[in-house]
Amino acid sequence: MKTNNPPQNRVCLWYDTDALEAAKFYAATFPDSSVGAVHYAPGDNPSTKEGAVLTVEFTVMGIPCLGLNGGPTVKHNWAFSFQIATADQAETDRFWNAIVDNGGEESQCGWCKDKWGIHWQITPVVLSMATTSPDRAAAKRAFEAMMTMKKINVAAIEVAFRGL
Repeated sequence: MKTNNPPQNRVCLWYDTDALEAAKFYAATFPDSSVGAVHYAPGDNPSTKEGAVLTVEFTVMGIPCLGLNGGPTVKHNWAFSFQIATADQAETDRFWNAIVDNGGEESQCGWCKDKWGIHWQITPVVLSMATTSPDRAAAKRAFEAMMTMKKINVAAIEVAFRGL
């Protein structure tokens, strides 16, 4: 029997039936992301029929993942999300828009959800730096500005941080 050596630890994400579609989307959207092996069900089971895609190995920005087509009984929630640190507004816009414009949903404070129910935090580095600043008054201003946003506006965070 051939053995493949899976990562010692990886994230397993439950999908209804479209783990492969999701993995391909992530690989096309995020750098350092790819689709690896696709495994097919060796027999009928409660979520798939024999020969249907059962699991997909993929990587999202260097994080090893396994997509499981487990059927409709398990739904994603806010308890798990990918947090993507972005360098600037252009990168923030690109990732946010890719998720939201592909059937996803906007939320508050840089959060959005893709069409498969996975939650994402699209977080500009400037926001993380501002809200963790030792200047607590400036950090509070940046935090309060963030609380009014859906997609993060880098320029507005910088203005709030500076107190302008």
